[in-house]
Amino acid sequence: MPDESPLIKSLRTAVDAAPDDVPLRLHLAQLLLDAGHVQDAIAQAAGALQREPGNTDAQVLMARAVAPAAPAVPAAPAALSAPAASTTPVAPAPPSAPTRLDAPPVADPATAAGVTAPAATDEATAPDAPPATGGPYDWKRAENELADVVPPRFVQPPASSPASSPATPPAPSVPGPSGPSGPPPEPEFPEAPLTVDGSGTADDSSLWEVQPGDITLADVGGMHEVKDRLEAAFLAPMRNPELRKLYGKSLRGGLLLYGPPGCGKTYIARAVAGELGARFMSVSISDVLDMWIGNSERNLRQLFETARRNAPCVLFLDELDALGAKRSQIRNTGMRNTVNQLLTELDGVDGSANDGVFVLAATNHPWDVDTALRRPGRLDRMLLVLPPDRTAREGIIHHHLKDRPVAGIDLAKLAKRTEGFSGADLRHLCESAAERALLDSVRTGRARMIEMSDLLGALDQLRPSTGPWFASARNVAQFANDGGAYDELLTYLKRKKML
Repeated sequence: MPDESPLIKSLRTAVDAAPDDVPLRLHLAQLLLDAGHVQDAIAQAAGALQREPGNTDAQVLMARAVAPAAPAVPAAPAALSAPAASTTPVAPAPPSAPTRLDAPPVADPATAAGVTAPAATDEATAPDAPPATGGPYDWKRAENELADVVPPRFVQPPASSPASSPATPPAPSVPGPSGPSGPPPEPEFPEAPLTVDGSGTADDSSLWEVQPGDITLADVGGMHEVKDRLEAAFLAPMRNPELRKLYGKSLRGGLLLYGPPGCGKTYIARAVAGELGARFMSVSISDVLDMWIGNSERNLRQLFETARRNAPCVLFLDELDALGAKRSQIRNTGMRNTVNQLLTELDGVDGSANDGVFVLAATNHPWDVDTALRRPGRLDRMLLVLPPDRTAREGIIHHHLKDRPVAGIDLAKLAKRTEGFSGADLRHLCESAAERALLDSVRTGRARMIEMSDLLGALDQLRPSTGPWFASARNVAQFANDGGAYDELLTYLKRKKML
């Protein structure tokens, strides 16, 4: 543009050269907005949101650009808020069905098939309609349009489908075997105060975050084989102390969860803590490693001491391949000492030191973990966490869409087309579909629901993130399966015809 400043022109050139540089793009959008080029600012902010949907700065800038005079939009996702006062008369919305997910299907064949439309408007009776090219957003009109839409929000499965029920839509998550109903069992261990040994003045919560278990395995979609293994390893002995004493089952143990990224390994560990009625401690490599010699080993010792004082406690070690890498491949003495200290803590000072401490670890590369960590008595069981099956994918997609304004969503069709997608991939799919609907609403000046076409359009541009992991894991399962450690992975690869 002729009235652009040299700085804006130079930033345009830089953005064209590096379109994925989000901070640079946001800087340009801010300058364009300050200079009064609203449409160009919206385009740049939209480009930033396409690359980083969760970028807070981009969201704030987009809100300023599309509604500079409107108040802040509340968090309710089903309708957009209106400004405090509006000088444009708005016709009252006709009576409509509620927009809840559990609304019964309507009798009309078109709406029963998931076809929804906003209330009809006439240009002769609606002279205040915003132009199709964008401009300041009419939040009052958007609110009325979304309120007038009559879902069903999700297409009901056919009556012959085993997943269908007479009046209940798909559940947000698929319950699995999570033990007897009722409140979690009372812990068998006294709750010691959270104080550091010796001084009695410092609070361990300032060093390590000890959280109560707030979810259970019933909140985890699918993964029935994983739940069965967890039941045998930890949950059944904890719930049945008499049988545990009869069979001499100790209340200690370790389990290594491995599999492709984004499939819920951390979520499963938190659910185990909830099932046990135990506390939960999640530890990553940054919580342990220290630049000073000896501090990493001391951090590990304090970590396990905190877990023992808070027994029963689930201690979750994330990215174990970084914290417990093979010592034969480590050239740094400090890292070797850290692995040695971890081995010592897993053994415990004496035979009962770790009673009530359940060590769960997760990694995407178990073949890089030191073999001594996987011997009996330490992390002696390995469990493969695979991408969700079709039933679990339906529940995950439903969970991520249930708080958004959607219409005509066929969960069964989406679950069929997302074979191999991880839970993180499915979440990104829903985010991308919401982004498409948002940008379309900004361009047209008219808010609309998230439709099946948005999800299918986003799906065409996405690929499962689990593919590269299976490509590398296939070689390990075929040629480095010493002792049958990866038999479970090998069986899955053969079943999916990946070999």
